[in-house]
This record gives sequence, structure tokens and C-alpha cells, in this order.
Amino acid sequence: MSPYHHGDLRRAVLDAAVAAITEHGPAGISLRDLARRAGVSHAGPVHHFGDKAGVLTALAAEGFDLLADALAAEGERDFVEVGVAYVRFAIEHRAHFEVMFRPELQRQDDPALAAARDRAGLLLTGGASSVSDDAMAGVAAWSLMHGFANLWLTGALRAEHLEDPDTAARAIARILFP
Repeated sequence: MSPYHHGDLRRAVLDAAVAAITEHGPAGISLRDLARRAGVSHAGPVHHFGDKAGVLTALAAEGFDLLADALAAEGERDFVEVGVAYVRFAIEHRAHFEVMFRPELQRQDDPALAAARDRAGLLLTGGASSVSDDAMAGVAAWSLMHGFANLWLTGALRAEHLEDPDTAARAIARILFP
């Protein structure tokens, strides 16, 4: 990534956070490192985000917005396709995914985070409602796809059981939700 040059400092810091999380995970980032990666003074990230929790909160909110956009693009498709979109999002936006479901890293009272999380949640629930009217079916469906995404991302699955993540996610979802 090229250093920041009189443009969008907030975007530059968030992009630096994505790169840092991709390399080291969310625990391995620091504001000093983000400033270095973005090519700004150490005060730059502090000015926009306050602290590390502020950066991770903004990244989580952005992640929920991206997830909501990905799910909305699936339209009124059935749960299986919404689940595949969820897994695809997790793989394509791994750094966001790694902070979105870690409340201890975020400011839970942040309005942008709450709005983005609620929007994504409604779209997830809508996909699960194609399976059942039971609210627990939505929890089961989300748990299935979230667990599969985590197993895929950590390399915990044996390769002989998998083709590509979309095909595998689709097959797994159809076993429990035909």
C-alpha cells in the first residue's frame, strides 16, 4: 500500500488496519504501526479514531455494512445462497470478519456499529426465514455458516472433504436445510 498523501486519512488508516490484521490478527495491531503503514504522524489515527478500539469499531461497522451489501445482493434467495454469500464474505473480507464478532475489541455503544450490525442481522434473519418461521432456525443457520467460515479460514478442515468454499458451504447448508 502506498503511503497517505493528502487524501482520506480515515480510509488510509482503515486500509492499514486491514493489512495489519491480515498479517498479525487484531491483537497484533497498534496505532503506531497503523500510522507508519498509512504514512502519517502518530497523531493521525488518534485524531480520527481516538484509540485502537476506535479503529476496530470503525472496521467492524464497515464490515457489517459490507456484509449487509453482500447479503442484499442475494435478494430474496433461499437460506442456502444467503449462507454461501456469508461464507464468501468471510473469506474475501477476513480482516473485517475477524473483528466484527469480537465485542471486547469494540465500542459497543457506537451508533454506526449498532446500525450496521442491525442491518446485517435483518438480512441474515431474512435468509433464515426461508427455512423456518422459528427464530431458533435463524440462530442455527447463522451458527452453521459462521462455524464453517471459521473452520475454512483457520484451515481446520481436511482438504479431501472440500472443493471450493462456495461449493462446500452450499453442500453443508443443504444437508441441514434442504
